[in-house]
Amino acid sequence: MYRIIKIGMDVHSKNYTLCAMEPTIGAEDRIFGEVQVAPDYKEVICFIESLRMKLGFCDEYSIECGYEAGCLGYTLYHQLTEAGIKCVILAPTTMLTQQGKRIKTDKRDARLIAQCLCYGGYHPVYIPTGKDDAVKEYLRMRDDHKLAFKKLKQQINAFVLRHGHLYSGTKWTIKHFTWLKKLDLHPMYRETLDEYLASYEEQEAKIERYDNRIEEIASEARYQEKAKKLGCFLGIRTHTALSLIVETGDFKRFAKGNTYAAFLGLAPGEHSSSENVNRLGISKAGNTHLRCLLIEAAKGICKGTIGHKSKELRARQDGQPAEVIAYADKANTRLRRKYYKMIRYGKKKNVAVAAVARELACFIWGMMTGNIGIHSKADTSIPSVSQG
Repeated sequence: MYRIIKIGMDVHSKNYTLCAMEPTIGAEDRIFGEVQVAPDYKEVICFIESLRMKLGFCDEYSIECGYEAGCLGYTLYHQLTEAGIKCVILAPTTMLTQQGKRIKTDKRDARLIAQCLCYGGYHPVYIPTGKDDAVKEYLRMRDDHKLAFKKLKQQINAFVLRHGHLYSGTKWTIKHFTWLKKLDLHPMYRETLDEYLASYEEQEAKIERYDNRIEEIASEARYQEKAKKLGCFLGIRTHTALSLIVETGDFKRFAKGNTYAAFLGLAPGEHSSSENVNRLGISKAGNTHLRCLLIEAAKGICKGTIGHKSKELRARQDGQPAEVIAYADKANTRLRRKYYKMIRYGKKKNVAVAAVARELACFIWGMMTGNIGIHSKADTSIPSVSQG
C-alpha cells in the first residue's frame, strides 16, 4: 500500500512544532502525531523514524515536510534535503488560511501547514543556489551599512544644529566636511564631533570597499553578462543589477512581466464589488529588498529629459548587442514619458514613481528572458493606484 504523509512544521528559534497528517478524500484527515521538539533538524528526522515504526514498514510512504518562510531562512531546508527528506518552504502570502478571527497556537499553525501541503494550498519559495545566497547576504550587509551611514549623517547634522551652527550649502561635499572640521566649539564638543567624523570616514571607507568587492563579484562569468544587460537601464547600476539576479534566480519561472512585478509586491490591488470600484495601493506582498531597490531606480528614471542619455549610461551600454541597447532605450524613454504624463494627469509623485517601478520590473523580466523583441506586457494605461 502506498501512503502519503505530510509533516507541517511551525518553526521558531526556540522550538519546532510538528504535525504528521495523511490526507483522506471524503473524510477527515488522519493525524498520526503532534509534538514539540528542540530546534534541531535531527529531532525532525527522529520524529519521522518513530512515525515509520508506528505505521509499520510493510507499506511504502511518501513523506514531505514543509514550513513557512521566515527568520530561519533556508538552513533547515538544506539540512533535511541533505538527509534525504523531501522538504518545501511555503510562501506565507499564498497559503490558504481560515477566514475571520481564529485561535492561533503553534500546534494549530503546524496543522494548517500540513493541510496546505496535503491539498496544494500554497506556492513554494524559490530556493537559491549556495553561491547566490552568499552573494545576496553580502549585498544586504552592504545595504545595512549604508543605512547606518545615513543615520550617522543625520546624527552629525543634528549635533551641529543643536549647538547653533547651520551650513547653508550642499552638505557632505569636501567644502562641507572642511567646514565641520573648522567649527569653533567647546573642547568637549569638539572632541565629540571629531569622534563622529572619524566614524564617518571609517564607514565611508567600508562602503567603498564593499562596492569594489561587488564590482568584482559582478564581473564573474556567471553574473557578468546579465549584470551588463541590466545596466543598460536607467537607474540600475551594478549593485541593483546583481541583487536582482541573485534574489530572483530563474526569471523564466515567471510567465510574464506582470507576474514578476507581483512577485516584487509592485502590482496594484483592487477591492471592488458590483458597480463600486475601489483601487488600492501596491500590494507590497513580495520581496521587500528588491522592491525598495526598484523604487529607488524609478526615482532615478523620473529625473532628466526624455530621450537623454548621460555619458555614464552610454559607458554602461558600450559593447552590448544592438537589440539589447534598443530595448533598454525604448524602456528608458517610455518610463520617463509615463512619469511626466502621470504628473500632468494630476497623479501624486509617489504614485507615479510606483507605477514606473512596476513597469520597469516588466521590462527587466523581458530583458532577462530574452523577450526583447516584444512588449513586456506592462499596462500602457494610466493606473489609478496609490502607494500606501
